[in-house]
Amino acid sequence: MRRIVVLRRFAQLAKAFFIYGTRHETRMFVILLLALSGAVGLVQVLVSYAGRNFITSLTQRDAVGFYRNLMIYAGTFVIAIPVGVFYRYCAERLALLWRQWMTNILVSRFFFNRAYYRLRHSERVDNPDQRISEDVRSFTTGVLGYLLTAINSAVTLFAFTGVLLTISWKLPVVLLVYAGAGTALSILIGRRLVGMHFLQYQKEADFRYALVRVRDNAESIAFFRGEKREQGDLMARFGKVVDNTLRIIGWNRTLGFFTNSYSYFALIVPVLVLGPMFIRGEIEFGVVTQAEGAFAQVLMALSVIVAQFEGLSTFAAAINRLGDLWDELDEYDIEDFRAEREIEVNEDARELRLTDLTIQTPDREKTLTRGLDFTLPPGRSVLIMGESGAGKSSLLRTIAGLWQSGTGTIGRPNINRLIFLPQRPYLVQGTLREQLVYPGRPDPAADRLVIAALEKVNLVDVLERVDGDLGRVEDWTNILSLGEQQRVSFARIFLNKPQIAFLDEATSALDEPNERLLYKNLLGTGISFMSVGHRSTLKEFHDFLLVLGKDGGFKISNLEMRRPGP
Repeated sequence: MRRIVVLRRFAQLAKAFFIYGTRHETRMFVILLLALSGAVGLVQVLVSYAGRNFITSLTQRDAVGFYRNLMIYAGTFVIAIPVGVFYRYCAERLALLWRQWMTNILVSRFFFNRAYYRLRHSERVDNPDQRISEDVRSFTTGVLGYLLTAINSAVTLFAFTGVLLTISWKLPVVLLVYAGAGTALSILIGRRLVGMHFLQYQKEADFRYALVRVRDNAESIAFFRGEKREQGDLMARFGKVVDNTLRIIGWNRTLGFFTNSYSYFALIVPVLVLGPMFIRGEIEFGVVTQAEGAFAQVLMALSVIVAQFEGLSTFAAAINRLGDLWDELDEYDIEDFRAEREIEVNEDARELRLTDLTIQTPDREKTLTRGLDFTLPPGRSVLIMGESGAGKSSLLRTIAGLWQSGTGTIGRPNINRLIFLPQRPYLVQGTLREQLVYPGRPDPAADRLVIAALEKVNLVDVLERVDGDLGRVEDWTNILSLGEQQRVSFARIFLNKPQIAFLDEATSALDEPNERLLYKNLLGTGISFMSVGHRSTLKEFHDFLLVLGKDGGFKISNLEMRRPGP
């Protein structure tokens, strides 16, 4: 059953490329590879006969024939070398073309319908980043390698079986029996390796992810002096890698006893058949060497599984992991992300309207807010307060569409006209300019607006740190303090000019003067905003106060707006 699943997924992934991929280039390289595969088989046969005649003339001490056959033998090399080189070149180009196509497709599907967000809770797909990077590379290079090996094996089998039949009918018969028995035994002995390699991918990815987390949270770990705890966790994960690797090594040892025995005994099988014939004078010595070479070629063609079983087991594991990701993304592709909502969302509204809104956790085990009715007119603002766990941030997630569990209606502008600022800002890898205009595209012609935004959020000193170069690339997460990162996040509001801004404790790391400056400048833009916060000083910058209770209740009140002076 497992082999059937692997074959089904292999066919699914291969069909997607060869039917829907970049057809012109794909077709060209496939035709070239098939032609070169036939050429490789033909050249091997020519080399076989040229080598046979060369050895025969040598054993017969025929000087004239020796030099003539030497020239012919060398001539076959002149043909074989470019055929082999271009054969490999075309295979590698097709593998790269396939990887480019598959990576583009998977990355597009990864972001479609917010699959990247929903995969965090998937029980079937772990470490999608590794599957898109490493498993795609392993699959595209592996599948072409094994596919071409199979084609070459078929060509070799056809070509050299004819050579063996011209020498003795016993050779092909012995060969088929020997290769068939060897293949069956190798599958029987090594079939457990597929599952072991699947686990190895998973455990390696878990270990690598833990290392990345240490790098991303280095400052927090340092503050807590959590080095021993993190080291213990890393070594525990690595211990699982080692344990599984030891199992793979042990099973490969068992398989190696068989495959090595199989290879060594194959050296004497053709001699056992042809030795008596040579002793009786029925064949020449060149025929014996030709038969050994042909026997080895055909045996290799018939013994692909025996020779490649370890690699095939790793490849099968990669197919399973990539197939799981592909199937999971299929579900998100087919689903209408909006159709699964229990909460109705209208994206044509000019203002924010929450009507009889009840919010539940994604597992539907807890109700956070019940029957909320609220309208935020254009240009107005609301402050959300409440105890920890009352669902303040969850309300923003629901408005953004990240959570769908509950009932009621949300009216708001299109998601592209909204901006959400989390407590921990997200900084991209790139230039200072790219940080500020995110998620928009940087335009050096608008640098004066970027500089003006930096002035509004009191970050001119950051510009001085990079000598006024907005195009400098730095590790901004480590260079900027959390308070500076929150000010960068605020600058995005002034540059992107959304209809509504949602601020989830977006000034929690700032002192009150900087917080006052940011909100004062935000009030001057006319942008509607909804803030989550705990400081009572925030009330003077908002028109309404929404207090959420842990029992799902809420209270809305008007605030006397006291605009801060200049």
